[in-house]
Amino acid sequence: MLTAPLHLIRKEVRGERAYRVPTDANAAAKLDQNESPLDLPEEVKRELVECYVAANWNRYPEDRPHELIAALADRLGHPKDGIIVGHGSNEIVHTIGLAMMGNGVPIVLPHPMFALYESVARMHGSHVVAVDPAGPHFGHNADDILNAALESNATLTVVTTPNNPTGQIIPFEGLERIAAGAPGFVLIDEAYVEFVEGPTADTLIKDHPNVLVMRTFSKAMGLAGLRLAYLLGTPEVIQEIEKARLPFLVDRGCEAIALALLDRTDLVANCVTMLKSECNRVLTELALRSEIETIPSAANFFLMRTPLAVADLCEKMAGQSIRIRNVTAYRALAPSHDERGWVRVSIGTPEQNTAFLAALDMVLAETPAGIPSDL
Repeated sequence: MLTAPLHLIRKEVRGERAYRVPTDANAAAKLDQNESPLDLPEEVKRELVECYVAANWNRYPEDRPHELIAALADRLGHPKDGIIVGHGSNEIVHTIGLAMMGNGVPIVLPHPMFALYESVARMHGSHVVAVDPAGPHFGHNADDILNAALESNATLTVVTTPNNPTGQIIPFEGLERIAAGAPGFVLIDEAYVEFVEGPTADTLIKDHPNVLVMRTFSKAMGLAGLRLAYLLGTPEVIQEIEKARLPFLVDRGCEAIALALLDRTDLVANCVTMLKSECNRVLTELALRSEIETIPSAANFFLMRTPLAVADLCEKMAGQSIRIRNVTAYRALAPSHDERGWVRVSIGTPEQNTAFLAALDMVLAETPAGIPSDL
């Protein structure tokens, strides 16, 4: 029997694992993917469905979603030629990989950080320069990141703030130091920017043309199912990155929905207010339980550990129709010595959060005292 010539597939690709996220969209409380728990109102969705009905399905969309780009440019006060709208943040990360990464190219990646960055860097053969977290909450120090960039002469330094999976931020002054001192490009991932007050990274681009800022419609804006994100930079940089992109990635319907949502700022603001309030409530409730440890977060999720082994905790919570995320694949968050591993919990609706707390109490009440089995 003939076998497939797998050896002809690049070894960097064969060395990676496919990105898979086992989940349950029908769970009573789906708290494992940092999504908004609020869908768009039904009347808004029905109105937007007409956008698909009105579109000519036999025709290609625009090579770029020009109307959405213009709307973002107007809203942000940013040049239209300095904006890429992509098919989700993941697609934009792959595009940046095509544009900047290559064999031995140094890329600075603080860890723990969204795993796709490192996977893309490795698949392109880049040299990953890791930066360890500083402090008890897995936060990152701006000067540590800058020093790593300088010592490695990094082509690209990636900063996520608030960071996934830790929820920690790098203060704006730290971002400014990194932007001013880094020898190469600095990509600042602001997927959770709506949850943070104060200056945002896009204001750095004018004085620091090496800065790129990425944001998404998937989190506070509640469009994770449509896959939309955008990248900001100087026009001359963005136009070069555009050359690495596939055309026709954003369809007319998604563009129309995003345009409508940009005009409904009340929906996003109300969602953010609710999630921040609920995050405070849940963390306050958990603080009353001495056997549970949590880490404060600047986003719509937080880290938690309990006396129960992480895999067992996730399985038993799933048995109660509550989905939370096992993040022990990140080495900083894995169990070690006499410490327990961590899970990540997204904030849901008030009802979902109450169900989470009740299920957690039930699961832990059934846990025998002693050392967790994952140590």
